[in-house]
Amino acid sequence: MTRRFLLAALAAAGPLALTTASAGPAAAPVRENPVVRAVARTAREQHPRRIYIAGDSTASQKYADVRPETGWGMVLPWYIGPRIEVINHAMNGRSSKSFITERRLAAILDVIRPDDVLLIQFGHNDQKSDPAIGTEPWTSYRSSLLRHLDGARERGAVPVLLTPAERRRFDADGKAVATHGQYPDAMRALAAAEGVALIDITAQTIARWQELGPDRSRLNFLHTEAGLEDNTHFNAAGAGAVGRMVARGLLATEVLAEREVRRLDETVPAKWVTWPEAVPAAT
Repeated sequence: MTRRFLLAALAAAGPLALTTASAGPAAAPVRENPVVRAVARTAREQHPRRIYIAGDSTASQKYADVRPETGWGMVLPWYIGPRIEVINHAMNGRSSKSFITERRLAAILDVIRPDDVLLIQFGHNDQKSDPAIGTEPWTSYRSSLLRHLDGARERGAVPVLLTPAERRRFDADGKAVATHGQYPDAMRALAAAEGVALIDITAQTIARWQELGPDRSRLNFLHTEAGLEDNTHFNAAGAGAVGRMVARGLLATEVLAEREVRRLDETVPAKWVTWPEAVPAAT
């Protein structure tokens, strides 16, 4: 089956999916057109699926120089079936806008194939005032996310929107506080309008931090004996918790089938996580 045939069949079939936003793993399943399902099945038989991650530092690969900082993308493969490759393009400091302008999205779209999955999680850095990075929730953030969606769909891949993982912040009464403003709502609205799968990581993580409380939630973040107190970035435990939320969401929305996920009721041991030496920058 040629790429041209695949794309033509997908275009004739119409929108990939219809879904509604959800606050947790019980997200509405994606209901695919039968033609899309047949094309996807043929593509899957020819090439094992790949999951690409477009995102920021909360998802990105970390190296030995920042251990024990861990991105959830490092842990996600332990919850995904062994025949599916997870390719992590998330990068520290990037927003939905700068991921495009730096051609990081283009690097994914150059190689993504029909039936592959593109996970899209931005919001942390979109809040910044730097004009090269920052976006506005209902305008430039929405349009940047839409470029990610369209790029994936044009190539027959399945885009999935992930609201940003919530930071660890509590008020004086011990209530977990939301820190991402209107960005999660803007993403939820876009998912509903475009009929694409959404995994509401914001809602799930803030509920989890509230459940754990101010003290125990600290055990998921980058708090070290050296005195570092980082309430945005995860250690191995926190990354594992979010990675499992992502895998459960992929199953709940039927982006992945049961045979394509694993260990959803287990906690990945921190000792499984490794931090390779950083690759020297090109000169």
